[in-house]
Amino acid sequence: MKELFSFVDLFSGIGGFKIALERNGGHCLGYSEINNDAIETYCENFNENTSSNFGDITKTDTLPKHDLLTAGVPCQSWSIAGKNLGFDDDRGQLWNDTIYLLQKSKPKAFIFENVKGLVDPRNKEALSYILNRINDAGYYADYFVINSHDYGAPQSRVRIYIIGFNNKEYFNRFKLPPIVTNKTKLADILSFDTSDSEVPEEIIQKDLFGDIIPIKTMSLSSKNGFNDYFLFNDLRNGHTTIHTWDIIDTTERQKSICYTLLKNRRKSTYGKLDGNPLSLKHFQALDPTITHKELNELIKLKILKEEEYLFVVNKYDKNDLSENEKTCINVFHNDQFVVDGLKTCREIKLKKISILKVIDSLKDKEIIKCVEVRYDFKNTKISTGLFGVNRIFLPRSDIFPTLVASDTNDYIALENIQPKDKDSYKRKFLEKIYKKNQYRKITKNEACLIQGFPENFILPDSRGRWMKLIGNSVSVPVIDKLCNAIIQTGVFQRKQPHNKNMHMDKKSLAEKDQPSFFCQ
Repeated sequence: MKELFSFVDLFSGIGGFKIALERNGGHCLGYSEINNDAIETYCENFNENTSSNFGDITKTDTLPKHDLLTAGVPCQSWSIAGKNLGFDDDRGQLWNDTIYLLQKSKPKAFIFENVKGLVDPRNKEALSYILNRINDAGYYADYFVINSHDYGAPQSRVRIYIIGFNNKEYFNRFKLPPIVTNKTKLADILSFDTSDSEVPEEIIQKDLFGDIIPIKTMSLSSKNGFNDYFLFNDLRNGHTTIHTWDIIDTTERQKSICYTLLKNRRKSTYGKLDGNPLSLKHFQALDPTITHKELNELIKLKILKEEEYLFVVNKYDKNDLSENEKTCINVFHNDQFVVDGLKTCREIKLKKISILKVIDSLKDKEIIKCVEVRYDFKNTKISTGLFGVNRIFLPRSDIFPTLVASDTNDYIALENIQPKDKDSYKRKFLEKIYKKNQYRKITKNEACLIQGFPENFILPDSRGRWMKLIGNSVSVPVIDKLCNAIIQTGVFQRKQPHNKNMHMDKKSLAEKDQPSFFCQ
């Protein structure tokens, strides 16, 4: 393709930006990456030389003159998987270095990508700070929240894209690309034949009067009221949710007690957290027949666990406390010590204090004493799932969940099943797919296709290594569409008129009007 513009690829990873931009006539003048695996993969696939790598951008002062700057700024500071500390996390400082290089190199346009957590209400001040600094650097910019699935990738991957121009005329011309109608589906990229699998018919549940009975779904991927995947989880409920008590042998009575906890643990009356353990007193207020012995039986089955929840604080000498113990004790201003108060304390998160270690230490010193034990499900981490499985997607599903660097416990079933009603659907899944181990993880080639990379893209052999690389990448179809939309503004077609460009060095950029939570 004829060269239309030049670009520099910051935080390049394995080259998701590069693939998309070169498809649109872009010419790469260099990239910046510090991860050795990513550098090796980038160079091998694009026949690049390591001399084109600018290296660590915190140590880079200049970039070659170019038309478009791209950057997938490391996202851990804003992601749900991280500690949600934003600029309180040192990695958030990379935004300053990125904007500094933007201001100094003055490209005609830029695309910055980050996780959706950056647009959450808790990060409102941080996002405003970033946009203000971009404006100070001489750019007109806006942010867009985009799901990769809308632009053709068979993946639910929501990200924020900040797009800007150094000239208001082109900024005003920019329009977000229309959503793709003919989308790639998961079945289109699977490396096994699904043609003989059961294909769902138009199944709609109706009552005696012929009215449609709505079935609540989990919304990620569903057809005709039936989810296209099964979720292994004790904390949520639905017609395709598999619980621990569905997998191991339990009595109907035991199942009933589990559902009592499931239906009530998220009520605010039991605590400040999204999910709270319940005491025996709470259980008996809901069902007077529940006994301590029955709860202990569920503990032996490894469905429930005991949690020390409420403590009384005895008299103590402050000199006997460590700094972490002082921080935790100071959260409360009375003689009671409540666990959920510690878990919601920002100061404790910032200091990365292990609450369990502090509690054990204070108990050993006889400073606190447990006065209330509660019961919760043993498996309380949603992303972990149950017995090594989080979700199993049927081949007919339109999309796969977000690929992440750490990999997930998400699987693909090796055959479809046809739903008739919610009870038989779940039963058939357990009998035909789960118990017979008819499921597997996605392959390397499938992961490439899900992200929009070529099927034969070269990645390391180790699953942990290639999953980290592909999970940290951008979705190629999204960048492809955004790049084309930028080109359509005409920004690369003629010489740009001079526009505002305030001079600032790295120090002034970091200090100017920064939010109070920004780390120095």
